[in-house]
Amino acid sequence: MSSTERDVDHALAYPEPPASPLWHRHGAKARPLTPEQQRRNRELLDIAQRTTRPPSPRPTETLAEAN
Repeated sequence: MSSTERDVDHALAYPEPPASPLWHRHGAKARPLTPEQQRRNRELLDIAQRTTRPPSPRPTETLAEAN
């Protein structure tokens, strides 16, 4: 066997299997949001985009010092 034959991943030589039929939704669709819910979502999104998150607390000592 040559080096090129050994280096080839044979799993990649076959096509991907089809998607499972269980992945597709069948049934009732989600109901649309009311105008009030849409307004509230826009307000929350606006607030989230304008505010900054506080930096996460970092330990003052290193792992080597802790042991």
